[in-house]
Amino acid sequence: MKYVYLALAVWGTIHPMTYFMNWFMLNGFDLGGMIDAWHVNPATSGLVWDLTIAAVALTVWVLVETWRSRDWMRLLAVPAAFCIGVSCGLPLYLYLRLRKG
Repeated sequence: MKYVYLALAVWGTIHPMTYFMNWFMLNGFDLGGMIDAWHVNPATSGLVWDLTIAAVALTVWVLVETWRSRDWMRLLAVPAAFCIGVSCGLPLYLYLRLRKG
Protein backbone atom coordinates (compact mmCIF):
# COMPACT_ATOMS: atom_id res chain seq x y z
CA MET A 1 0.00 0.00 0.00
CA LYS A 2 2.82 2.43 0.69
CA TYR A 3 3.64 2.63 -3.01
CA VAL A 4 -0.01 3.24 -3.86
CA TYR A 5 0.04 6.18 -1.43
CA LEU A 6 3.28 7.45 -2.93
CA ALA A 7 1.82 7.23 -6.45
CA LEU A 8 -1.28 9.11 -5.28
CA ALA A 9 0.93 11.81 -3.72
CA VAL A 10 2.79 12.22 -7.01
CA TRP A 11 -0.48 12.33 -8.95
CA GLY A 12 -1.91 14.72 -6.35
CA THR A 13 1.05 17.01 -7.03
CA ILE A 14 1.29 16.86 -10.80
CA HIS A 15 -2.37 16.92 -11.81
CA PRO A 16 -3.49 19.98 -9.81
CA MET A 17 -0.21 21.81 -10.47
CA THR A 18 -0.77 21.62 -14.23
CA TYR A 19 -3.93 23.67 -13.74
CA PHE A 20 -2.20 26.11 -11.40
CA MET A 21 0.76 26.56 -13.75
CA ASN A 22 -1.60 27.11 -16.67
CA TRP A 23 -3.43 29.77 -14.67
CA PHE A 24 -0.13 31.48 -13.77
CA MET A 25 0.98 31.41 -17.41
CA LEU A 26 -2.25 33.14 -18.44
CA ASN A 27 -2.48 35.61 -15.53
CA GLY A 28 1.04 36.03 -14.17
CA PHE A 29 2.06 35.15 -10.64
CA ASP A 30 -0.91 36.84 -9.00
CA LEU A 31 -1.89 34.91 -5.86
CA GLY A 32 -4.58 37.45 -5.01
CA GLY A 33 -6.14 36.96 -8.43
CA MET A 34 -6.03 33.20 -7.99
CA ILE A 35 -7.76 33.43 -4.62
CA ASP A 36 -10.39 35.71 -6.15
CA ALA A 37 -10.92 33.09 -8.89
CA TRP A 38 -11.44 30.41 -6.26
CA HIS A 39 -14.35 32.43 -4.87
CA VAL A 40 -16.03 33.25 -8.17
CA ASN A 41 -19.30 31.58 -7.07
CA PRO A 42 -20.77 29.78 -4.05
CA ALA A 43 -19.88 26.33 -5.44
CA THR A 44 -16.18 27.14 -5.74
CA SER A 45 -16.15 28.89 -2.37
CA GLY A 46 -17.69 25.79 -0.80
CA LEU A 47 -15.02 23.62 -2.39
CA VAL A 48 -12.25 25.94 -1.16
CA TRP A 49 -13.60 25.80 2.39
CA ASP A 50 -14.05 22.03 2.19
CA LEU A 51 -10.41 21.59 1.21
CA THR A 52 -9.20 24.14 3.76
CA ILE A 53 -10.99 22.36 6.60
CA ALA A 54 -9.64 19.02 5.35
CA ALA A 55 -6.10 20.49 5.32
CA VAL A 56 -6.51 21.77 8.88
CA ALA A 57 -7.83 18.37 10.05
CA LEU A 58 -4.91 16.65 8.32
CA THR A 59 -2.49 19.07 9.99
CA VAL A 60 -3.89 18.32 13.45
CA TRP A 61 -3.63 14.58 12.77
CA VAL A 62 -0.06 14.91 11.46
CA LEU A 63 1.04 17.00 14.44
CA VAL A 64 -0.45 14.64 17.03
CA GLU A 65 0.90 11.46 15.44
CA THR A 66 4.28 13.02 14.69
CA TRP A 67 4.64 14.11 18.30
CA ARG A 68 3.80 10.59 19.50
CA SER A 69 6.03 8.76 17.02
CA ARG A 70 8.89 11.29 16.94
CA ASP A 71 9.12 10.64 13.18
CA TRP A 72 9.70 14.23 12.13
CA MET A 73 9.72 13.44 8.39
CA ARG A 74 5.94 13.12 8.61
CA LEU A 75 5.77 16.89 9.05
CA LEU A 76 6.49 17.23 5.32
CA ALA A 77 2.80 16.50 4.76
CA VAL A 78 1.78 19.83 6.32
CA PRO A 79 3.45 22.19 3.81
CA ALA A 80 2.51 19.73 1.05
CA ALA A 81 -1.16 20.03 2.02
CA PHE A 82 -1.14 23.83 2.12
CA CYS A 83 1.32 24.62 -0.68
CA ILE A 84 0.29 21.92 -3.14
CA GLY A 85 -3.02 20.58 -1.88
CA VAL A 86 -4.70 17.96 0.23
CA SER A 87 -4.50 15.70 -2.84
CA CYS A 88 -0.75 15.56 -2.22
CA GLY A 89 -0.53 16.07 1.55
CA LEU A 90 -2.84 13.25 2.62
CA PRO A 91 -1.38 10.44 0.51
CA LEU A 92 2.13 11.72 1.27
CA TYR A 93 1.40 11.46 4.98
CA LEU A 94 -0.02 7.95 4.58
CA TYR A 95 3.10 6.95 2.66
CA LEU A 96 5.38 8.45 5.32
CA ARG A 97 3.52 6.53 8.04
CA LEU A 98 4.12 3.23 6.25
CA ARG A 99 7.60 3.74 4.83
CA LYS A 100 9.40 2.10 7.78
CA GLY A 101 7.02 -0.82 8.01
